[in-house]
Amino acid sequence: MATRDSARRPAGSDGTSDVSELSYADAGAELDGIVEELETGVVDVDRLVAQLERATSIVDELDRRLRRTRMQVEELVPRLEAIGKEDSVASEIEELDGVPPVGGRRDDEPDSGDSPGLF
Repeated sequence: MATRDSARRPAGSDGTSDVSELSYADAGAELDGIVEELETGVVDVDRLVAQLERATSIVDELDRRLRRTRMQVEELVPRLEAIGKEDSVASEIEELDGVPPVGGRRDDEPDSGDSPGLF
């Protein structure tokens, strides 16, 4: 039967699970539970150092994940922008495909032998 404290905290908040195995949301929830426990002042003195170490481990892991995610986003966004630009250029080319160039003929028109002059 779960106690009120164990129902509030996710599994592993006793420090037994590896922080890297927790989802970001679960790690955040566990950290919130530890902070709440510390703020209420109802902390078992025998567990105080263990809770602080666990909180530090969680913060370090979440920070590492955020930095890794930021680097991945910074790498992927320019690639997406480049793809968007390529699609934009391709659609502009498709729009202009049937329009002859100014002062000339289209490449698929037969050459009549006489070039239209500008004057």
